[in-house]
Amino acid sequence: MNIQGKCAIVTGAASGIGQAVAFELAERGARAVALVDRSEDVLKVARMINDRMETPLAEAMIGDVTDEEFRRKTFDLMCTKYGPPAVCVPAAGITRDQLAVKVNKQTGKAEIYPIGNFRQVLEVNLVAPVYWAMELIARIAEHRKAQGVGRWQPSEGIQGTVIFIGSISSSGIPGQVSYSSTKAALEGAAATLGKEAVYHGVRCAVIHPGFTDTPMVRALGQEYIEKNILPYTQLKRLIDPAEIADAIYFMICNSAVSGELWADAGWHPQA
Repeated sequence: MNIQGKCAIVTGAASGIGQAVAFELAERGARAVALVDRSEDVLKVARMINDRMETPLAEAMIGDVTDEEFRRKTFDLMCTKYGPPAVCVPAAGITRDQLAVKVNKQTGKAEIYPIGNFRQVLEVNLVAPVYWAMELIARIAEHRKAQGVGRWQPSEGIQGTVIFIGSISSSGIPGQVSYSSTKAALEGAAATLGKEAVYHGVRCAVIHPGFTDTPMVRALGQEYIEKNILPYTQLKRLIDPAEIADAIYFMICNSAVSGELWADAGWHPQA
């Protein structure tokens, strides 16, 4: 799939992997990139991208990715101005790390991971990405229907691609019962949507980044990173977000990559 002249939507674009992907797609020739985030910092990122380009192409959209109306409005805007988006990278994500069960030393009572936190992580990391993906598929399907086109044929070329942001946490990391659950679930969502969406010429895949130099990872603290992460990584450093963005671009362009790609920098967890 050639992204030259295509429209893309990236959530979580104010920082981290989402921001790096937005820059990558813009520099690789995308016609327009919607930068979606709940933080106003996304306005600054859009300006940075547009300052680099000959023609402004970054559209900043501020809102909650779990909001159905906001999602529809984002797609409505991009479809009206540029036609159906061909790429969706729903990169927005959160963590609410805590051991699943921890015994209080003073009371002797077991404290269970708060269900409210689990549901919040579920909404942001799993439900939202899946629905942003389905919105892309729906817009492409509607566009094809309007053109009188039925089942997709290989001679047409790929019509759209969704790249979900998984994580090495999908294999299990202590303290991340909610986060790991959502990232593992994305594998099943991508596999199912991929089988259905190919009818419309849309591919779905998952990338599993290792510990990347993002605000989310930096929030763990430098001492934790040096003690619990770097010694178990072959590169002995955090992954640069641009390295993950480059891998995502490869996944978008190479139609044979329809499953999962592990970009973990050789990370091997403790038992």
